[in-house]
Amino acid sequence: MKPIILVGLAGALGAMLRYWVGYAFFDESGVFPFATLTVNLIGSFVLALFTTGLVRRFSIPGDLKTAIGTGFVGSFTTFSTLSVETVTLFENGHVLLGAIYVSVSILGGLVMSRIGFRVQKGEAAR
Repeated sequence: MKPIILVGLAGALGAMLRYWVGYAFFDESGVFPFATLTVNLIGSFVLALFTTGLVRRFSIPGDLKTAIGTGFVGSFTTFSTLSVETVTLFENGHVLLGAIYVSVSILGGLVMSRIGFRVQKGEAAR
């Protein structure tokens, strides 16, 4: 199958899962964007785990790696939404919440990526 079709199909699944997480677990009428924060942190962990561990342990074809990383995880996470939600918080006078949101998103994403690296190496318990 052509890589672009695989990326598109995986992207559709990632986008649907992203929507479902927000719909099923979070009330989007609140001020703080918990759904986006959650999917971005989970996505950071999953992408790090996938690219550093699973890809090396299993013989995963290049097209499938791209479909999962770019398509599925890429559409599940959303930097553009993080950006718009942060600016919206600032514009609505929630400067502290905006600063907390962007800080936790970026630093939390880095921490979750590091945890993903450590899990794949078997270092999670240390």
